[in-house]
Amino acid sequence: MSGTLRLFIAAEPPQGVRDELAQWARRALGRPSSVRRLDAESLHLTLCFLGEQPQSSLEEITAALGGAAELAAAVEELRIGAPAWLPPRRPRALAVEVGDPSGALHELAAALSRELAAAIGWEPPRQRFRPHITLARMPPGSERPRELPPTPPLIFIPTAVTLLRSDLDPAGASYTPLASVPSS
Repeated sequence: MSGTLRLFIAAEPPQGVRDELAQWARRALGRPSSVRRLDAESLHLTLCFLGEQPQSSLEEITAALGGAAELAAAVEELRIGAPAWLPPRRPRALAVEVGDPSGALHELAAALSRELAAAIGWEPPRQRFRPHITLARMPPGSERPRELPPTPPLIFIPTAVTLLRSDLDPAGASYTPLASVPSS
């Protein structure tokens, strides 16, 4: 195989949680034309963004994902937290924070980072892991609502941890699952 793929590994919330978050974002943002709300099916919690990777590394990445299956199954209840504009200084996305009271999600992200670094030489980002689910994107400099309503008090256990391919398009990214391990 030749070429590269834009890849990331994400924890997948249950469909009901995705639906409620998408509805919340529609209500919270109203009708600003510059904001692109993400479809419920696109909502995920990124654990490791791998960026462009050679297609030839798919086998090693899939093996690293499989090696983390036990940790994925150990992730306990996660809690939807406050809305957050990301990045904080020049926001381009509206997200909701995700609380990890047991720390198992953080452990999973760290283990995946170590496995991927060893398997394909991937270098994890320097910033700390900040669990969140992105709900909307906006061009730089867009006006954002000053106040947002409280997020729904949702508690969930991810249904799976999935390796996804991200294809960029002017209308937004589309995601294709390539490999998955159940997390519950």
